[in-house]
Amino acid sequence: MHIFGMNTRSSMLHIRIDDETKEQATEALNAMGLSVSDAVRLLLKRIVADQAFPLELKVPNARTRAAMAEADEIVARNGARFGDVDALIVDLEKSGGK
Repeated sequence: MHIFGMNTRSSMLHIRIDDETKEQATEALNAMGLSVSDAVRLLLKRIVADQAFPLELKVPNARTRAAMAEADEIVARNGARFGDVDALIVDLEKSGGK
């Protein structure tokens, strides 16, 4: 008889993640009394139990996609949307901080 979570066989899972994220996640999980392996096991068990990803994933709406495209353009041209701080402040005041 198998107890939930007690399998006779196990598999190794290898993932790639940047060092900073791994370190920060390890620190946060350690504070919760969990290892990274524990967290991955919990994630996968939750996916199996719910038959769904436990975080809400959404396709960005048109406004978000436009903002992302604008950000990509700014990064690509290595510039800013405003020439100086005064132009930014004028724009913020015009839009009412929206």
